[in-house]
Amino acid sequence: MDVKATLRDVRISPIKLRLMVDLIRGKDVNTALNILTNYNSKPARIMKKLVDSVIANAVNNSGLDKDKLYIKTAVVDQASTLKRRVPGSRGSIDKNYHRRSHVTVVVEERV
Repeated sequence: MDVKATLRDVRISPIKLRLMVDLIRGKDVNTALNILTNYNSKPARIMKKLVDSVIANAVNNSGLDKDKLYIKTAVVDQASTLKRRVPGSRGSIDKNYHRRSHVTVVVEERV
């Protein structure tokens, strides 16, 4: 049985989040949590909270065993971009893009 958790409109670039997602995709949940705990970065903290959430969903709502769970899929999509203007050199205007992401993590129980 698949259990998923999503995080929408998180204020971080999808490129930065995909680096963390590539590290944990396909691994069992305990190994993924160890990897994310030992990284000291914003994407790792965001992904750790999401993995904790999907584990809680699987254990409490579906009654699955935590030790048998593994990360089946983890997807990062680009959300809408916040477009801002900042003062530039010689009185001009520069563009400043704040990219946002949607993250989905799906876990499944190994048999």
